[in-house]
Amino acid sequence: MTIASPRTARKPRFDSLYQEAYLNLWRTYDRLKVVEDELFVRFDLSAQQYNALRLLEAAHPGTMPTSALGTKLISRAPDMTRMLDRLEERKLVHRERKPENRRVVEVGISSAGLALLDELSALVREGHKRQLGHLSSQKLKQLIELLQAARDPHEEPGGRWHKQPRD
Repeated sequence: MTIASPRTARKPRFDSLYQEAYLNLWRTYDRLKVVEDELFVRFDLSAQQYNALRLLEAAHPGTMPTSALGTKLISRAPDMTRMLDRLEERKLVHRERKPENRRVVEVGISSAGLALLDELSALVREGHKRQLGHLSSQKLKQLIELLQAARDPHEEPGGRWHKQPRD
């Protein structure tokens, strides 16, 4: 029996269980994002833009301040103005300043934006099924609970993603 010297001993693949969990989460995100990107690239849209359109659809026929939209996005948008510029150029959203407060920019979804979401609806559901359809309902619920538990200490207390009971 030979004993490995310190130089020939294999280093563990991960520095810690925390690192292994984190890197597995990152790799999973990367693999699932490929499916998402394949869908949205066909519509010259990013996942972030799609998320913004969905939030604006929920506010329709009203509008919301761009700052409120930014806080509701799933991931932070470092340049909300540029993202909205692109959507506005495509006539998917409209922006306006209210006369009572010229500092606040309100944004709303246009009829073209609503039509695009309608066109994407079934395709997005199909994409989610491609991403996670191999998991049972029980496994999906377990995954949701684990992800919420991992994320919760880093969420803003009282925020929309902070530990909410499941239905």
